[in-house]
Amino acid sequence: MRDTGGQRGADRGTQATHAALPAPLRDVVDEFARHLAAVRNRSAHTVRAYVADLVSLLDHARRSGCAEVAELSLDTIRSWLAKQRTTGAARTTLARRAATARTFSAWAHRAGLLPTDVAATLASPRPQRTLPTVLRTDQAALLLDAPATPLAAETPPAPLGGDAATDQEADGTPTHRPADPADAAAAAVAPDPTAAAIVLRDRALLELLYGTGVRVSEVCGIDVADIDHSRRVVRVRGKGGRERSVPYGVPAQRALDDWLRQGRPVLAVPESRDALLLGARGGRLHPTTARRIVGGYAEAAGLPRISPHALRHTAATHLLEGGADLRAVQELLGHSSLASTQIYTHVSVERLRAAYRQAHPRA
Repeated sequence: MRDTGGQRGADRGTQATHAALPAPLRDVVDEFARHLAAVRNRSAHTVRAYVADLVSLLDHARRSGCAEVAELSLDTIRSWLAKQRTTGAARTTLARRAATARTFSAWAHRAGLLPTDVAATLASPRPQRTLPTVLRTDQAALLLDAPATPLAAETPPAPLGGDAATDQEADGTPTHRPADPADAAAAAVAPDPTAAAIVLRDRALLELLYGTGVRVSEVCGIDVADIDHSRRVVRVRGKGGRERSVPYGVPAQRALDDWLRQGRPVLAVPESRDALLLGARGGRLHPTTARRIVGGYAEAAGLPRISPHALRHTAATHLLEGGADLRAVQELLGHSSLASTQIYTHVSVERLRAAYRQAHPRA
């Protein structure tokens, strides 16, 4: 079983945010964080967010006269949320913090820390949903065709000395000598294998993101063994450790074949282990680097700088516009609720309205 680092990440996030609380409250925060990571199987990112919210709530309660968790009340939680609203917190942030309060209250009641589940009736502000950024099909094609040279962020460093080769004298002093013209000509003809491998990696990354609609963390977590080439299906691990199988198309298959045959062996090092997508130094590709790659190629193609999540939105919207069933798209995306998938029906309607306004003479 692979080590995702979720528990370690949760522990680090907890230690970094609750140091100012009294020791008894710190212990409660630690126990809640362990519950989220070990029992609820939440990601390290989710645990950090919930812990930060809980620390803020407990600090507010302490300043309001609550010396221990047992004294926490619904009025205290509501005053905490009201204070957050007056300081300009977004509706989505308030909704998450209300969810944190409800989750903590229920857990603390079960653990005997609260006499009642004080937040059971706490209402959440309805988050204002904005339509996600979605590329048109022609824009998506431009992006997928963009990798031709590696982006600067992932381009291997040039040799020291520019056009001159560097030797050393007997005493170790570096001395520069003119480059051999034959060497220069050979370098001009033969492409750098690392740079060529990075281009193949980038093509595979873009094709997988758009061809499957997976999250950036999911695509970076794919192992070589997760690819079923015969059925063109990839196994991904989503939120909460849930696994699902997602199909991909012929273009993604070609990009994967090129990467696995010609690119990955160039970048692979012992530390690569089973990771499918590798960074320039051979480690598993990091989501931050993947975001930079997608945004960089979008700009290179003359498109707005987008994120991998925008490609996920794009894939889902194009599936629905092509006639895919909403439930099937929900399964592909790994949404636990159909409500999360329904946003893409609104995107499709808005795009239809825009086309109508632009094309119809009586729009």
